[in-house]
Amino acid sequence: MNLFADIRETVLAALAQMEAEGALPAGLATAAVAVEPPRDAAHGDMATNAAMVLAKPAGMKPRDIAEALAAALVDDPRIQSADVAGPGFLNLRLDPTVWQGVVAKALGDPSFGRSTLGQGRKVMVEYVSANPTGPLHVGHTRGAVFGDALASLLDYAGWDVTREYYINDGGAQVDVLARSAFERYREACGQAPEIVEGLYPGDYLVPVGEAMKAKWGDTLLGQDEQVWLADVREFATAQMMDLIRADLDALNVQMDSFYSEKSLYGTGRIESAIEELDKRGLIYRGTLEPPKGKVPEDWEPREQVLFKSTEHGDDVDRPVAKSDGSWTYFAPDIAYHYDKVSRGFDALIDVFGADHGGYVKRMKAAVSALSDSKVPLDIKLTQLVKLWKNGEPFKMSKRAGNFVTLRDVVDQVGADVTRFHMLTRKNDAPLDFDFDKVTEQSKDNPVFYVQYANARVHSVLRKAADAGMDISDTALGGADLSLIAHEAELTLAKNIAQWPRLIEIAAKGNEPHRIAFYLYDLASDFHALWNRGNDDPSLRFLADGDAEATKAASLAKIALIRATSVVISQGLSILGVTPVEEMR
Repeated sequence: MNLFADIRETVLAALAQMEAEGALPAGLATAAVAVEPPRDAAHGDMATNAAMVLAKPAGMKPRDIAEALAAALVDDPRIQSADVAGPGFLNLRLDPTVWQGVVAKALGDPSFGRSTLGQGRKVMVEYVSANPTGPLHVGHTRGAVFGDALASLLDYAGWDVTREYYINDGGAQVDVLARSAFERYREACGQAPEIVEGLYPGDYLVPVGEAMKAKWGDTLLGQDEQVWLADVREFATAQMMDLIRADLDALNVQMDSFYSEKSLYGTGRIESAIEELDKRGLIYRGTLEPPKGKVPEDWEPREQVLFKSTEHGDDVDRPVAKSDGSWTYFAPDIAYHYDKVSRGFDALIDVFGADHGGYVKRMKAAVSALSDSKVPLDIKLTQLVKLWKNGEPFKMSKRAGNFVTLRDVVDQVGADVTRFHMLTRKNDAPLDFDFDKVTEQSKDNPVFYVQYANARVHSVLRKAADAGMDISDTALGGADLSLIAHEAELTLAKNIAQWPRLIEIAAKGNEPHRIAFYLYDLASDFHALWNRGNDDPSLRFLADGDAEATKAASLAKIALIRATSVVISQGLSILGVTPVEEMR
């Protein structure tokens, strides 16, 4: 139930009737007609731009269209008034029964808020995809939370979602991992490790070295690197992926699949993807002009195999093979995304760190080329996270060697607080994570404020149950909801009505942070109503007295706040946060 979509359909039906009666020219395009909350709530409950967008094609004055539309809309019993404002905007006020009906719908319809926007289409969300060379750090944490919440949001909005982690185990970094792990193996065997510059220094490799000793004993000692490198690389990578899976589990992130970059090498998959581009006339041999400013790592002042990415929106063509015939870093990424397209996904989403911004246009070009522009790729960049504690930057993790780990953060404040706070800013905006502020109990802490609202609702429900009231959703949905009539109560109901609309807006933009913002606003309206009850006894959720009228009023008010809790719980679930029913 998207009330805004319903009223928009009413507006479109009125416009169609005006066309049929000759008040408007026939055949007007109405796709741009919108029904939205007005910028100023004092102007009404909803506003439509219909007259403004139709005036020019209709050859009419906007106010003339708006006045005729207003006259048609007030015949609808849901619309209390329709007032023309400014050059031709139309402000609508809805009858209180509409908002009361929203409360009943939220209590009685398990699908309230859910959308069919995705229409069951398949979407792949790839996120985290960190090198398997160590534990996840705080930057990965933000990408993991964002990607996971986005996947849940799209599922809620009707998409068939697959969550995938791309294991970067095909590059030189896994050789460095193997050499680093071998030094910890030597340490486990009683020798002094030589952690030279370029190796990974973190203590997290100590258990890997011990596991290697348990597996191989001291048989690898003194052997040439070529003897043990491949086996140690595979073993250490597996150990690191176990660590990464455990980190993700601590953050309540569950992947549907893990895809190995290494599986692309020696299997013909990279060659197949490049051949597919070649068939489209997009591969050639040439020499790129030296770039202005910083020289990228894949530029060579000699002939290379190039992809005509400029034909699909990129700034320059991109190398896929070096002059010596070896693949560039871009080639396996092309092959991986070709595999995604081949798996039949209708849309692709990649979540990258901000340092991968240079990859956006080339990856979009590759997917566009390989799918004949049929599969859209949206790449979301997550900006840096700055950690603070006691007014100072949070220190680096000794265990990791040179960064703060995901576990450092989760162990400090828990997964729920971590996840919610990571979504209190848009993904491409920098984020400050202050360990003191995210755990304080105040309005300035969004996660506390939202959870406190849900806990307060459940405290009322417990008291009502103790008083012998039937507080099942069925009973509450059948209450006399016409008793929800005060301005503050209707304000809360109106915000509940925003939930289905908000879901579609957030899903269309791939913006899960909107859920966190909305929940904070909803909690604010709830707390405002609670506080007004301290001064006005008529607004208290559980009124004193046994009179039937008093019981009926309490039941209606409890229905309103229970509907609030339903939406808060749904929203928190999308964010991967467990709703609490009692604050400790």
